[in-house]
Amino acid sequence: MAISFRLLVLLVASLLLNACAAYRNYDLELAQTNAQLISGNVDGALYLLERNNPWDDKDLLYYFEKGEVLRTRGDLADSQIAWRSADRIVFQWEETVRSGTVKFLSRLGTELGTMIINDKLRRYEGYDYEKVMLTTQMALNQLAMNDFDGARADIKKTHEREALIARLRETEYERLEAQAKAQGIAVRYKDLQGYPVTTLDAPQVIELKNGYQSAFSHYLAGFTYEALGERDLAAPGYRQAIELRPNMPFLEQALRNLDKPSGKADESEVLIIVQSGLAPARSSVRVPFPVRLNDNLVIVSTVSFPVMVPDTSTAAFNTITVDGRKQTLTSLNSITDMSLRTLRDDMPGIIQRAAFRANLDAIRQAEDNKRDPAHASLVSTRVDPFEEADTRTWRTLPDTTLVARMRLKKGEHRLSLPNAPGMAPIRVRIDQNHQVVSLRALGNQVFISDAAVWSPSKGETETVSSLK
Repeated sequence: MAISFRLLVLLVASLLLNACAAYRNYDLELAQTNAQLISGNVDGALYLLERNNPWDDKDLLYYFEKGEVLRTRGDLADSQIAWRSADRIVFQWEETVRSGTVKFLSRLGTELGTMIINDKLRRYEGYDYEKVMLTTQMALNQLAMNDFDGARADIKKTHEREALIARLRETEYERLEAQAKAQGIAVRYKDLQGYPVTTLDAPQVIELKNGYQSAFSHYLAGFTYEALGERDLAAPGYRQAIELRPNMPFLEQALRNLDKPSGKADESEVLIIVQSGLAPARSSVRVPFPVRLNDNLVIVSTVSFPVMVPDTSTAAFNTITVDGRKQTLTSLNSITDMSLRTLRDDMPGIIQRAAFRANLDAIRQAEDNKRDPAHASLVSTRVDPFEEADTRTWRTLPDTTLVARMRLKKGEHRLSLPNAPGMAPIRVRIDQNHQVVSLRALGNQVFISDAAVWSPSKGETETVSSLK
C-alpha cells in the first residue's frame, strides 16, 4: 500500500532527534547574542545563549558559541571545557568517517527529510572550516596561558583533522557529481536567476585552495614549534602557510628567520594576534527553479538557497600601536572568504536536494492543473512554510585574523587598536622568550583574555578593567 506524502513526512520527522530544534530561528538568536557582544555586554550574550539552549542534550553549535563567548570574557579554563565538549562531538564525526559506518535509519530519515522538507533537518556536524578553527582557537587559549605544549597538542589535532577532511571531500564531490549526472541535473549556481552569484565568484574566494585550510592556523603551528625549539616542524608550518597565501613577505620572512640565531636573553619574540569582527551570517533567499516534466511542460517552482551576509560591526584596520609606534598588521585569515568558498563547493549538493523538492512541487502543481484547468498555472502556487535554507553556522567566531611579529624587551608594554580610539592603552607584561598576545576587536570594543595583561599597582590608573 502506498504511503501518502504527509505520512512520509511524519515518518521522516519521527526518525530525527531534536527535530523541533531544527526549526529554531538560529539566525535571529545569534544576532541578538552578538549584539550584546558588540556592545561589550559579554554576560548578557552568555545569558541569551543559555536561555536559547534549555535542553539537556546540547548540540555542537552551543559549545562552539559558548567557548567563544567565554574566551571573550576572559574565562579561558571554562572556554576550553566548552570547546573540549565540541571537540568530542567532532571526534565522533571523525570516527564515523573513518569507519564508514552510519546508522541506516538515521541516515535514511535525514536524507529523506532534506530532500522532501529542507536542509535544516540535517544533523549539524559543523562546516569544515569550523572544525579546523575549533582546534586553532583552542590552541590560542593555551598560548594565552603560555602553555606551548598544550597548544602543540591542539595544533597536531588540527593537522590530522585537515587531512581527514581532504580525503572525505575528494570522494564526496565525486559522488555528488556522479549522482547529479545520473539524475540529469545540469543546473549550476550560476544558472540560478536572482541568486548573488558574484559573491561566490569573488577573486579572493576563488583564489583559496579550499574552504577549510587556514594560513593563520599553519603560521601559528610554525610559531609554536619554533618556540618549543622544534625548528624541523616549524618550517613545514610556515611553508604550508606560504602555499595557502603566496607572495606574502610576512610569511616568507618567518621561514627565513628560522636559520638565524636566537635573540638576546632580555628580549622576547612576540606574536600579536588581533581577531576582528564576527563570522558572516547565513540567510535564506528564494529563487525560481524551472522543472521540465515533459517535452512541452515546464513548471517553475520556488526553492530556497543559502547566502552569506558579511558582518559589518567592526571597521577594517591594519595597524596596531605598540609603545606609541604604529606597527603593520597582516591579515592571514578571513572566515567570510572561507565560508563563501565552502558554500561554493557545497552548492552542487544543495542544488541536488533543492531540485528534488522542486520536482515534487512541480508534480503537485501539474496534478492541480489537471483537476482545475480553469486555474492552471505554470508557476507553482503553493506556499511551503518549511521551504527555507539552513542558516545555522558558528556566528561568534571572529572573522578576520591579523598578526604582527616583533622583538620586544622583556617588561611592560602598551598596545592600542584604531577601532577603539577612546580606550586607554592595554598594558601587557612580556616575560617569555616566545610569547603570544591575543586581542579581540568588536565594534569599538577591545577584549583581551591573556596571562600577559598587567594590572596596575595600587595608586596607578586602572586601564584594563573595561576590557573584560
